[in-house]
Amino acid sequence: PACFFNFMTLFCELTCSPRQSDFVSATNFSTFDKNTTNVDKVSYYISQTFSSLNVVLFFLGDATCCETLGERFENCLRVLFSSWGSLCVRHPLTVILTSVVLVLICSAGLSYMSITTNPVELWSSPSSRARQEKDYFDQHFGPFFRTEQLIITTPLNASGVFSPTSGPDIHFSSILNISLLHQVLDLQTEIAKLTAEYKGETVTFKDICISPLAPYNDNCTILSLLNYYQNSHEVLDHEDVVFYVNSDYHTHFLYCVSSPTALDDTSKSHDPCMGTFGGPVFPWLALGGYEGTAYNNATALVITFPVHNYLNDTDKLGKALAWERYPCLHRFVNFVKNYDNPNLTIAFSSERSIEDEIDRESNSDITTIVISYVIMFVYISLALGHINSFWTLLVDSKISLGIAGILIVLSSVACSLGIFSYIGIPLTLIVIEVIPFLVLAVGVDNIFIIVQTYQRDERMPEEELHQQIGRILGEVAPSMFLSSFSETVAFFLGALSSMPAVRTFSLFAGLAVFIDFLLQITCFVSLLGLDIRRQEANRPDILCCVKLSDGQQEKSEGCLFRFFKKIYAPFILKGWVAVFVGMLSFSIAVVNKVEIGLDQRLAMPDDSYVLDYFGNLSEYLHTGPPVYFVVEDGHDYKAPEGQNAVCGGVGCNSNSLVQQIYTASLLNNYGKQRPNGTEFMRFLPMFLSDNPNIKCGKGGHAAYSTAVDLKENNTDVGATYFMSYHTILKTSSDFIDALKMARELTDNITQAIGPHNKTYSVFPYSIFYVFYEQYLTIVYDTAFNLGVSLAAIFVVSTVLLGFELWSAILVSFTIAMILVNMFGVMWLWDISLNAVSLVNLVMCCGISVEFCSHIVRAFSVSTRSSRVERAEEALAHMGSSVFSGITLTKFGGILILALSKSQIFQIFYFRMYLSIVLLGAAHGLIFLPVLLSYAGKSQCSNIHSFLCHSPKIENLWMKHPKKKDPKKSFPQMCVNIKNMLQPHATQQSLW
Repeated sequence: PACFFNFMTLFCELTCSPRQSDFVSATNFSTFDKNTTNVDKVSYYISQTFSSLNVVLFFLGDATCCETLGERFENCLRVLFSSWGSLCVRHPLTVILTSVVLVLICSAGLSYMSITTNPVELWSSPSSRARQEKDYFDQHFGPFFRTEQLIITTPLNASGVFSPTSGPDIHFSSILNISLLHQVLDLQTEIAKLTAEYKGETVTFKDICISPLAPYNDNCTILSLLNYYQNSHEVLDHEDVVFYVNSDYHTHFLYCVSSPTALDDTSKSHDPCMGTFGGPVFPWLALGGYEGTAYNNATALVITFPVHNYLNDTDKLGKALAWERYPCLHRFVNFVKNYDNPNLTIAFSSERSIEDEIDRESNSDITTIVISYVIMFVYISLALGHINSFWTLLVDSKISLGIAGILIVLSSVACSLGIFSYIGIPLTLIVIEVIPFLVLAVGVDNIFIIVQTYQRDERMPEEELHQQIGRILGEVAPSMFLSSFSETVAFFLGALSSMPAVRTFSLFAGLAVFIDFLLQITCFVSLLGLDIRRQEANRPDILCCVKLSDGQQEKSEGCLFRFFKKIYAPFILKGWVAVFVGMLSFSIAVVNKVEIGLDQRLAMPDDSYVLDYFGNLSEYLHTGPPVYFVVEDGHDYKAPEGQNAVCGGVGCNSNSLVQQIYTASLLNNYGKQRPNGTEFMRFLPMFLSDNPNIKCGKGGHAAYSTAVDLKENNTDVGATYFMSYHTILKTSSDFIDALKMARELTDNITQAIGPHNKTYSVFPYSIFYVFYEQYLTIVYDTAFNLGVSLAAIFVVSTVLLGFELWSAILVSFTIAMILVNMFGVMWLWDISLNAVSLVNLVMCCGISVEFCSHIVRAFSVSTRSSRVERAEEALAHMGSSVFSGITLTKFGGILILALSKSQIFQIFYFRMYLSIVLLGAAHGLIFLPVLLSYAGKSQCSNIHSFLCHSPKIENLWMKHPKKKDPKKSFPQMCVNIKNMLQPHATQQSLW
């Protein structure tokens, strides 16, 4: 040693370095207390320019079991990765070709790839209650019908006043002007005449529409105000006078909105109100924008075209899809979109509109996504090289190595997709959009760590390249393994989620991250060795066949590394904890205020016609989606007790099904007395087949024939449903509350009508339940997924950090802070909690490991004397790689996402990704180093602490003249230190 610092460093390395097995060998031993063996002498190898220095060493205490196990595990990892890195560099072609073959085999599974676009499969688990209830409903009654709907308003001021024969004048709004009604009828008629081509067949609306009275009446169901007028211009123009009472379309309108099931309006024309399809058109379904029951003040007409839906009949479903939208102007969507009438403003939607618009949105965002990735790829290729001078620019560049690293990242994604495609697990759009971003963050970070560690390293005398890279990989690979394995385990445990989108993402992400790690420590290390040989041979990057004139190879520290080492680390460690404590406190305060759900409008492009429809839906409609109260098979309808339990009216139970859902049953009006037993089953099929007519307007064919599942040759009743409507539902919370209330109601009904020894129940069913059920448990799912991920990270970090429990706690605590702060950002930035944001939060958990684990491990293996110095060293060496590998790589790509036309991209990808990167960088590069400088685990033993921190020793050494011969002054210093330590010696510590 030539100075105090060298001596202190050497002694600290000797006493507590985690790499002791590389340079320390015990040579002499002695027995102490029969069961204990002391080490009397060790051989400390410095380098070939030094001789072996024999030092007599005694310890102040025994190492704990965890410390011993951790040191052995650390050494095993170091030796393993060092040997592996040396092997990959010595045999690069074999490693690269083997990697390529395995990647191709795994990626070949993409030929079996299938993508799930069905929203039900994507968001609803097959084992969920809503999914099982939907399957039950579909099995017994068929799938919910497809809906094509128009909401029509007018910019004209064409309101008028109707003066009845008696009573006050009645105001009629503009949309009820007879001239506009004729124009709307023309539009409705043209839509009903639209045709499409499917597999060479002409598809008409009659082929796919719902005709409840078929085959006796094949008129299609059209829920429209014009059905009050039998969809006829002639009926709309009817005018007559009976006993000095004027009758026209005004009086007929007023009569029908009061009695939509009437078959005669009592006028001279005897016009019916019942629709041509044999069923009523309730005013709250055909009108909008009114208050209370003032239907005459309606400002919007609502026209609904119900269309048959099919589960397993692809041909019939294909016809419906073709009619809805076929690449021709004479199809529903294209026709209405191009319909031009200055007097009418039309907002519309078809059953396939949302899915089509999401597909269009995805296609329109491809350019944005490609530009985002191109920016990240260009940055990686340019930033990976360390340019020492302008004259060596072509040689020092690492564009080819950067491109190879990117291909390795993409190959890991392809392998993950291919392997699961072999198994038969379908992909989702979330997997395709999110996983490349995640794996690129993890993979690029590891690439920068490997390359930049080599760029800062000096090859030892007589050390070969494969030994140097092996030694470097032994230093950094355990840190890479820590982060990658933590993320893999966390993601795989996230697959325990019941939410299909989250489960699929977790499986694909976990495997992709682990494959990426394997390719990096094999293929990339071999490529790095080849690139270094190319650089040492003075050959330019890319054009490696050309050899430039030999020049002097000089290594220098990069600008970013010098900035972190000289400026950033000393500055940042002065203390910023208060800022993060404030952020954490704020986030905890607002975490329960984050909105739950997903507004459908966010999934639409900014220029989508569906956005106008959603807006009008909230503004004008007074009725929400239909809801069916399904009584499962098992209820006895033949017995009076069973009938009284479900009916409404005289003689029915006060807590019957109908009474509890506040609707009236018309069944008891079918006859003077309800039949029982065998008579019930004799009359029921008749009732269900009777068409409503002028003699009996209560015939049940149109209204109830599909609501009763007859079994055993019409001798018994199976499952049944009672139909009602939800109130208007505008926001996600409205839909969630509606589902909760409906289930609460049916639970009460089940208790009221079902005997205790029966197994059947009553459940509600509506088309939106399978999509919104996830929000009933989204809080629990979020807590479970993030909790399991944090637990996995804690366990893996504890093991791979050498069983340093405290370091693992600090890593987990910091990641938990990032997640909590993400909720604060979500509240500030209006990001709701749903499956998409939950996937991003799980991904945030994985990326946060990259920001934190490398820093903590670098701190743990640092041999500096104090916590502050070790935090500075960790921040300088790993912080610069993390900053350049994740933060800068992602920052440019994320900013491009802000230009996306898709609102869901802007909110759930741009905003959340930006927040993840900024919060991860802030906590990993600011908060965590400061926390470690205060609360990091002490690395020094008692002797080590005494030597490192005692000012007396430093003063002792500094008393010697600076120019004194070190060979003479060193023994004197040892004597002085020995004298100072002698009073502290115990029976187990000697010098």
